[in-house]
Amino acid sequence: MRRIAAACALLVLAACSSAPPLPAPPPDPATQMSALEQRIAILIEEQREKLGPNAHPLAIDPELGDVARAHSRDMAAGKYFAHASPKGETTATLLMAADPRFQGLLGENIGALHYAKQSGIDVAAFARAFLEQWLKSPQHRDNMTMADYTLAGIGAAVDGDTVYVTVLFATDLGMGPHADRPAPN
Repeated sequence: MRRIAAACALLVLAACSSAPPLPAPPPDPATQMSALEQRIAILIEEQREKLGPNAHPLAIDPELGDVARAHSRDMAAGKYFAHASPKGETTATLLMAADPRFQGLLGENIGALHYAKQSGIDVAAFARAFLEQWLKSPQHRDNMTMADYTLAGIGAAVDGDTVYVTVLFATDLGMGPHADRPAPN
């Protein structure tokens, strides 16, 4: 009896070893938001060079990034897609609360894309899809290529099956750069 049980166990083990391994699940989308932000920044800069030859290079501004990220997270948490939150907050009001000395031009592009959880997020493809959405809209395209903008901040967030992105473009005409803000090139 023991020999039969041992033989069955060996057969089961042999069958398991010949089965192809299961594919690894896609990474948690929340862990890919930083990479998505970086990829979008690269693509926007490439478009500025192509479409706005007189446009200044954009310096990534941490403060603008924090505000953009806060807006994207709020959209994700509230499951809305708009420039103003249901409470009436905008990125401009968030920026002024974070930096009362800010005086300048501020442009904003937002986007939202759904994804299939079993497939995950392809960072390069999603960045390209967001960029293509903005290029189709004259106002969003103008934000990306406006020559006077020197600063940008990008924030991405995910909730459920949707990725939200906010991009802020700015020219600080106020008191000058903060000690922790990179100077424009």
